[in-house]
Amino acid sequence: MSSKYQEDERKRQAALITESDLFEGAKVWGLYREKKRAFMLLDGDDNLYPAIKDDAKKYFTENKVSWWVEGKQPTGHLLSSQIACVNHLFAIRKDKDTVLSLLNHIAENKFAEGDRFTEVLPISSDKDKGFIAFEAISGYDHLNERSSIRGSDRTSIDALIYAKHTNGEKWIIPIEWMYTEHYSNEDKAKGSNGEIRRSRYNQLIKNSEQLKQSYTGLFYYEPFYQLMRQTLWAEQMVLSNNTESVKADNFIHLHVIPTANDKLLKKIYKPSSKDMEASWRDAISNQDKYKIIDNKFIIDYISTLPSYAKLGDYLSKRYL
Repeated sequence: MSSKYQEDERKRQAALITESDLFEGAKVWGLYREKKRAFMLLDGDDNLYPAIKDDAKKYFTENKVSWWVEGKQPTGHLLSSQIACVNHLFAIRKDKDTVLSLLNHIAENKFAEGDRFTEVLPISSDKDKGFIAFEAISGYDHLNERSSIRGSDRTSIDALIYAKHTNGEKWIIPIEWMYTEHYSNEDKAKGSNGEIRRSRYNQLIKNSEQLKQSYTGLFYYEPFYQLMRQTLWAEQMVLSNNTESVKADNFIHLHVIPTANDKLLKKIYKPSSKDMEASWRDAISNQDKYKIIDNKFIIDYISTLPSYAKLGDYLSKRYL
């Protein structure tokens, strides 16, 4: 069942197609789950910020990254969080100074005192190396998932920044990007698939320093299932820094969620009887390793940068 926020965003985004120049003549009523939908663009390319269309598609193709739902092409779904993440961050991914300034702007306002960065580093796992990677995966299958597909059937990080901390350590900043998502109370630990999931992750959870083993039940409900896997991914990247091409000494897990998404943030979750943030914070040991920010915080900063005025305007009109 959709939320009020989701329905409002569907209507607002669809209206932008005819009431603004953001989509450059795009057409709707594309297919989604075998039905024509007013929130589906006929051409998924039109879902991307115009200035990045060709480069973003090339990046996904060269790095064998799967687009959500369609696989080989951008989805036309106006509310895709993958598209939102790419639209916000792709245009700056090769601009070292801007990525660093954005990271430190977030750090100054959201991270623990002293967690600042002197440099962002190129992410060598990408063929066209930049300072932000999309749908990042580890070089080795540390989570027993037996898939090598970026963005599909394996724990992938929506966006990843790799940076040098002021203390000299190299940190990874995995970013989970959400838009209108919200979830039912499905227990992913049940059934035959649940048995497979438990066999993959339970021992890793037991060994984790960040995840509290007593909350294992919570970890198999969304959105905590995603957060659990990403936390394990980050921990394993640090533990395996002698073999991974991205060699990390530490991490901070960044969670981008629009504040207006009440159905995700304010819902009382069955396993914990608490809202999303309170539930997750109870389940992790080091609170400084997990931070939530609103996408508006990122857009507001980008909008202050003269070189990215057009991007800031696009993002403001589309996502705020």
